[in-house]
Amino acid sequence: MATSYLLIKTAHLVFVIAFMSCVFYLPRILVNIAEAGDAPAVRERLVLMGRRLYRFGHHMFGIMVLLGLWLWFGYKIQGGWLHAKLVLVAVMLAYFIWAGRLVKRAASGGALPSAKTLRWINELPVLILVGIVWLVLAKPF
Repeated sequence: MATSYLLIKTAHLVFVIAFMSCVFYLPRILVNIAEAGDAPAVRERLVLMGRRLYRFGHHMFGIMVLLGLWLWFGYKIQGGWLHAKLVLVAVMLAYFIWAGRLVKRAASGGALPSAKTLRWINELPVLILVGIVWLVLAKPF
């Protein structure tokens, strides 16, 4: 049982890392789109990259959740810390969806927030991730 638990947990962490790479990089693509100005070829390429990354991130999130549910129900992981972690994961997903909608807005020619604003907003997932990691490691309640 310990071996299967570690294998599932390892796979879960790999997909968490893959999802988080999308969460961190998608806003950077948005910054580049905002700074592309009147270069339509550059803008189109960045929008294409953003759409592909957004789709990839959703796949990684789905697999991450399935593995997390397997750990939760299959190995009876419990505690208030887990509920708090799940709330932060939901906030992270909402942030990712919001960034994806900005990519869709850019694709249709809509306005984006300024590059400076997008850079500041890009820092929010780091804070959320720190909270998630702390909850998982400390299990404070």
